[in-house]
This record gives sequence, structure tokens and C-alpha cells, in this order.
Amino acid sequence: MIYLLEDDDSIRKLVVYALESQGFEAEGFGSPEPFWRRLKQTLPELVLLDIMLPGEDGISILKKLRQNAVTSALPVIMLTAKNTEFDRVSGLNLGADDYISKPFGMMELIARVRAVLRRSDRSATPKEYRAGSLYLCPDRHEIKVNGEDVSLTFKEYSLLRLLAENQGKVLTRSVLMDKVWGLEAEHENRTLDVHIRTLRAKLKEAGVCIETVRGIGYRMAVNVNDG
Repeated sequence: MIYLLEDDDSIRKLVVYALESQGFEAEGFGSPEPFWRRLKQTLPELVLLDIMLPGEDGISILKKLRQNAVTSALPVIMLTAKNTEFDRVSGLNLGADDYISKPFGMMELIARVRAVLRRSDRSATPKEYRAGSLYLCPDRHEIKVNGEDVSLTFKEYSLLRLLAENQGKVLTRSVLMDKVWGLEAEHENRTLDVHIRTLRAKLKEAGVCIETVRGIGYRMAVNVNDG
């Protein structure tokens, strides 16, 4: 699935049609709000992101994507009518995988999409994390405890994945807040503790794998005896 965030109706419809005609699944969004809502439901393989958007520009959206543990590696191609070196450098410095200026040909866009997908291909053995009875596979978005599926919110999943990817390491509260909440993070609140508590509850006996390091933060244990 490819997500396209583009406020120009004619361009959005044309790009979605071109992608689908080449065998891709594609979904277009005219503004950031529905894009963010959809992203919380399903992660795409790639995002085509316009810079000039109503309400929130593409550079800000790219920054948020890169700050979040779940979407930090999501391939992004920037689309824009602007063609200055500053815009190109800004997008690439923030982690855009490619950059294409309007007007562009559909075949060029398709070629760029295929090239980025090839570079980001994760069809090799997916990464898996285990801690006691907990199993997590980010590539397949699977979370299981004793073989049974566990349903998590977007933030809970972001926390669990970040802890799993740093299994055995202590992550400070500030790092967790910054990576999971990014620009939404507020100082001196209990948001992190509340999410850790609900995450442990949903993981049931496997919740013991998330250890509190008092005065510092949290970590996922390497060796877990969850009975």
C-alpha cells in the first residue's frame, strides 16, 4: 500500500490512478488529518508527501514520521512545486528517501517509487523479538503472548517496539517521550507511566518483561521468568 498526501485533487487522482494501473495499491489524502488517522490503523509501504499542504506542511509531517519509532524507517518521497536547493536539502536532511519536483511525468514517478521500494525491501528474514512468553514481529505487526494475539493502541505499540529494539538497554524517560510522542511530548506529565501501566496489563504475565529503572526510565528484560 502506498499513501499519497496531496491537496491538489487532480494531481492526487492522477497519481493514484497511475500507481494502481502499475499494480500498486494506493490511497490518497487531501489533508494531513485523515492521513494521520489512517496511518494509526495501517502502515503503508511508502508515502508520497507533498510539501505545500493546508494546516501542516510536508516538512513538519516528515519530521514527525522520523521521530516516531514505528514510522522512523517508513520510505518517503517528497513531492513539491518548489524547486530550491533549500527545500531539497531540508527534506533529505530530515530523512526523505527521494525528492521529485512538479510537474513530473507519471512514468518517472513510478520508476522512483520502485527504486525506493527496492532499496527499502525488507523481504529478508523479518526481525523478531522475544521476552519470556512475549513475541513481537514489527515487520508483520504481530504481538503475541503465549501464542495469542494482543491488541495495542498506536502509542502502546510504539513503546513496546522501541523497548524491544533496545532489549536489555535502559531507555530514559526523555528518550521514550521524544521517540514515541515527539512534538506532542510535555514535560513533567504522567503520560508515559500511564501507557506503561496499560501496556503491562495488556501483556498479562509477559508484562514483567518491562522493567522500571527507578529515577531513569524503563527497559525490556533479556531473561524473563514469567512463570
